[in-house]
Amino acid sequence: MSSTVFADFYAIIRERHSVKHYDAAHRLNEKEIIGLLEIASQAPSAWNLQHWRYLSIHSQAAKEKLLPIAYGQKQVVEASVVIAVLGDLEAHRNAEDVFGPDVEAGLMTEDIKASLIDQIDAAYGDSPAYAREEAIRNASLAAMQLMLAAKAKGLDSCPMGGFSADAFIEAFHIPSRYIPVMLIAIGKAAAPARASLRFPVEQTIVWNGFQQE
Repeated sequence: MSSTVFADFYAIIRERHSVKHYDAAHRLNEKEIIGLLEIASQAPSAWNLQHWRYLSIHSQAAKEKLLPIAYGQKQVVEASVVIAVLGDLEAHRNAEDVFGPDVEAGLMTEDIKASLIDQIDAAYGDSPAYAREEAIRNASLAAMQLMLAAKAKGLDSCPMGGFSADAFIEAFHIPSRYIPVMLIAIGKAAAPARASLRFPVEQTIVWNGFQQE
């Protein structure tokens, strides 16, 4: 793989910013949205359980319903689509669907499949806290990948945690199996994102453990 490809990828990362103002006339069709979500879904996940689910909010009526739930953030109605990234609290139930085709394709033995399912069942057990942590952690990997996929397509995005989860669940009839992780507005920028800086990376690194206090 050429260094140019890597350089382009790094440029996508550096050029991605949280855009708040979008061209309300710009549209994304279902095929384009599916294309972005296919790339997002290539994200890694624990045991490949693929804890993410996506609610695509792209009709004007659905956006208007979401607006007060998201505390009036205008990108909700101006963006081409808002993707609600949901985390699966019962992702362990996906194990058979994940590993069964691997066995059929000769990529995994029945013994390995059984061992992995035992690991998953032991990890999830009767621990709602573990299920919640895994749902949020793994769905967030897909969320970040979605934003990078959008930028690679010449689109902009904005992740949003500022919304009433309870009101969202009620308004959009979210089953109890799923937890809202974040909203991601995607569309064509109408104005640049506000400039922001990052800490020097040296300020964020701890080498080989924190010093004992």
